[in-house]
Amino acid sequence: MSQNQALRDRVRSIPDYPKPGIVFRDITTLLQDPAGFRETVDRLVAPFGTHEVDKVVGVEARGFIIGGAVAHQLHAGFVPARKMGKLPWETVSAEYELEYGTDAIQMHTDCIDKGERVLLVDDLIATGGSAGAALDLVEQVGGEIVGCSFVIDLPDLGGSTRLRERGYQVSALMEFEGD
Repeated sequence: MSQNQALRDRVRSIPDYPKPGIVFRDITTLLQDPAGFRETVDRLVAPFGTHEVDKVVGVEARGFIIGGAVAHQLHAGFVPARKMGKLPWETVSAEYELEYGTDAIQMHTDCIDKGERVLLVDDLIATGGSAGAALDLVEQVGGEIVGCSFVIDLPDLGGSTRLRERGYQVSALMEFEGD
């Protein structure tokens, strides 16, 4: 069995969640398995281990779990990209499109120093809305993006393609077809 298949087998697929026709890819089953969690973090770090990474940005909420572990491995700081109103200090904000409307995320204005090298980490890339907004925030505060690392890519939704078209290096440990 390949490494990818072993990790894929630890992801729970939940049909019709959060709405009919969607298959939710639940990584909590992967995270609760010690070997699976370690393998996931090690493999997320691998493409960026030779880059100097100063900060890892994790997108709320599962990106916090994975991003914190990746930051630890890279000897980097960790920065949360949070939903509106959750951060207690001065913030910058970026909106992104949802299927029905918009949402926004924020980061503290002083979380990344100008020129610091940043890796974006999240559990899943779908349409790329929240990841793109997080990258916009990193650039607003002066960070330089070295890449984006995801556990799961849903390539049919085009998010990883959109990020690559913006010039970012994107890696994902596994892909699932469909929504």
